[in-house]
Amino acid sequence: MFQEFELGAGAHKLIFEMLRLQPDETCLVTVDTEGDFRMAQAVASAAMAAGGRPIIALTATPEAGGKAGETVWPVEALTALLSSVDAWVELNRMGIFYSTPYDVAFETNEKLRHVCLLGMRAAFMTRAIARTDFSVLGPFLERVAAMTQAAKQIRITNPAGTDVLFSNHRDHPFNTETGDCSAPGSHMIPGQIGWAPDFETIRGTIAFDASISKVPGANILSEPILLAIEQGEIVGFEGGREAKAMETWLKGWEHPQMLKLAHVCYGFLPNAQLTGVIAEDERIWGSTQWGIGNVGPTAVPAGIPAPSHMDGICLNSSVWLDDDPITERGKVVHKGLVDMAKALGR
Repeated sequence: MFQEFELGAGAHKLIFEMLRLQPDETCLVTVDTEGDFRMAQAVASAAMAAGGRPIIALTATPEAGGKAGETVWPVEALTALLSSVDAWVELNRMGIFYSTPYDVAFETNEKLRHVCLLGMRAAFMTRAIARTDFSVLGPFLERVAAMTQAAKQIRITNPAGTDVLFSNHRDHPFNTETGDCSAPGSHMIPGQIGWAPDFETIRGTIAFDASISKVPGANILSEPILLAIEQGEIVGFEGGREAKAMETWLKGWEHPQMLKLAHVCYGFLPNAQLTGVIAEDERIWGSTQWGIGNVGPTAVPAGIPAPSHMDGICLNSSVWLDDDPITERGKVVHKGLVDMAKALGR
C-alpha cells in the first residue's frame, strides 16, 4: 500500500492535467516486468475516469532498450498498438523509446502524444507530478529557456570542479519539459530544459559529482569524475575507479562519437532527489546534466548516430548567461526568476 493515495493523485494529474485525455480517446500504458505495475493500473484507472479507453501492455524486460530490445518485444503487435492509439504512457524500465515501433508510430500516427516515464516508481511520481505545481513551473522553465536561448555565451561551474564555456547553435531547438503533454509528440518527465550547444565551442572541465548512467559498476558516484573538454570532445579523464570505468566503457565502443558531448540540460524539478535513477537525478533543482554519445533528432534535427548514449550530473551548478548569473551553487539568483522559484518552494 506504499503511497497508494499519492500514486492515485499523480496518475489523475498525469491524465487530466498533463495529457488532457478526452472522452473516448484510447490511452495505451506500456510497462515491462521490471516496471511498476501498480502505476500502470493507476494510470489506466485515471484514463477510464476521464472517459477514455485504457489498454495496458505488459512485456518482458530486455537487457537494453531501444532497437536492442526488439529481440524480446512483440514488435509487430507494439507497432500496431502505437500506430493507432491517441495517447501513450511509457512506464517501462527499458524504453520502447527510439525502437522500431516508436519510429513507425511517429511516422504514421500524427495524433500520438507520448509521455516517457521510464523507470518511474510511486515515490518519484509523487515528487515529480503529484506535488508539482505546473501552473508555476511551466512559466518559470519557459522564461529560463528564453533567457538561455538569447545568450551569446554560457558558462557553467560547480564546486566539484566544473568550469565550462560554450555558445548556442541557432539551428538546434530547445526542449522544455513543462508538464504540458497535450500536443502530439514525445514528452519527458517535467522539470528539465535540454538543448545541443554549438559543439565546436564547448571547452573547459565538466565534473560529474552525482550520478552517471549506463556505465557498468558506476551509478551514484563516490567521488567526482572530471572530464577535460576541447571542441565538444572528451580529451581527458580524472578521478578514481568510476572515472576509469567510464573511460573504459566509452572507449570500448571504438566509435569517435562516443567521446563527444551530445547535449546539456538544466534540472529544475522542485522535489527531485538523488536516487541513482538518472531520470530523477538529472532534474535535481540547480543541477546541470551532460549527455555523451548518440545525439537524437530532438536535439539536432538530423541526429548524430552513435552506438550508445550516457548522461552525467553536476550538482549545485552556477550558470552565467553572458555575464549575467541565473543560479549560484544551485540557487536561483536572477531577479527575474527569484519570485517564481520561491513560489515553487525553492
